[in-house]
Amino acid sequence: MENNLWYKVDNVAKVFLATYNKRDTRSIRLSCTLKEAVDPAILQEAVHLTAIERPQFQVEIHKGLFWHYFEASKEEVKVREEFQRPCPLLYGPNWKGPLHYSVTYWQNRINLDMFHALTDGTGGLEFLNIIVQNYLKIKYPEEMRELSIYGGAAADDMTQDSFKKNYENSKGEVSSKTKKAYQIQGPKLPYKQEQFFEAHMSVKAVLSLAKQAHVSMSSYLAALLAMAIYEDMPALARKKGKPVTISVPVNLRNFYKSSTARNFFNSIYITHVFTGQETIESLAADFNKQLKEEIEPEKVKIRMDRFQKLERFLLIRMVPLAIKNPVVGFFSKKEQQGVSATLSNVGKIQVPDLMKSHIESYSACCSTEKLFITVTSYEDDLVFGISSAYRNTSVLKTLIRELSSRSIEITVSATDVVRS
Repeated sequence: MENNLWYKVDNVAKVFLATYNKRDTRSIRLSCTLKEAVDPAILQEAVHLTAIERPQFQVEIHKGLFWHYFEASKEEVKVREEFQRPCPLLYGPNWKGPLHYSVTYWQNRINLDMFHALTDGTGGLEFLNIIVQNYLKIKYPEEMRELSIYGGAAADDMTQDSFKKNYENSKGEVSSKTKKAYQIQGPKLPYKQEQFFEAHMSVKAVLSLAKQAHVSMSSYLAALLAMAIYEDMPALARKKGKPVTISVPVNLRNFYKSSTARNFFNSIYITHVFTGQETIESLAADFNKQLKEEIEPEKVKIRMDRFQKLERFLLIRMVPLAIKNPVVGFFSKKEQQGVSATLSNVGKIQVPDLMKSHIESYSACCSTEKLFITVTSYEDDLVFGISSAYRNTSVLKTLIRELSSRSIEITVSATDVVRS
């Protein structure tokens, strides 16, 4: 990437830039656990090679009068042993790093933390896999001589704003009104902390439960999460009849031809007002129906175009950034009142056979002001990367207990927090 290259941020990135804070840093973490201890010197060399191959993330974010923009940087990320929380602050007045992502390691694990304005889970996972690929090629040159994951899209395609590229000014309508959803009760962790949990279980076992219910895995897991939230709901809140609403990010690359490494996703909402008569299976069927309706191509197009349409209003474009940011933050906060929790299914992670003998697992998590579960699957390892801003862990306990009661063996680990 030439040092004088710059380009505007996409619409999703604008939301992240307007709403990050010390707790919800708007960062994502993607991790790969190897079957051997990480060599930091080799990892540093792998990161250097990856920066050359994928220069799209070697940028600094700057403020213009009317918008933020990315500018190419010659700086490089320095690999460090893990020293701070997952999803750390990677942008803002207190950020001292040269770029807006970091690479750390701990024992066998390689961590990639990225500010969400740079990319989404799909773009971040590709970047992590190239780092791992380069690491293994350096360490095992003969064994990995033929290893190649990605042919590599053109630089213009990688930096493409796919929201703008695919905008068609659709005339149809989809509901944009989200009712205020039930919010998990109880105080949040002190000092703007978050707690992170990681739960491992069998892909085949959970997929079998979803198939028995004749629904997708995402629908089944969303139903488990919603039911766990309902079980934790106080009697008075149940009486008020507020819906439990799960936000589900959708990868728009599944609907449009795009090789972008930038953000290209939208969120849909599946919701239910509980009566107390529901079962996991009946709720999963309801969610499955809602998901199918919401990801119909025409609805996806209308929702995406509506988001992009605001960008095209001249009056909005001419409003200074100092005014835009608080307005974007206000409407983002209002929208979040319609969400109880988020479930993001990154999906099945596939790598070449040559890499498989060296990789144990993958995991991911995302910062949040609420409860956020990021699901990854690699081989037969299904992982929940759980982020929670709450002191109360009863929702998570109920979720794990529900899975365990269905003969799912689960291993759970958690980060430490200060609770006083």
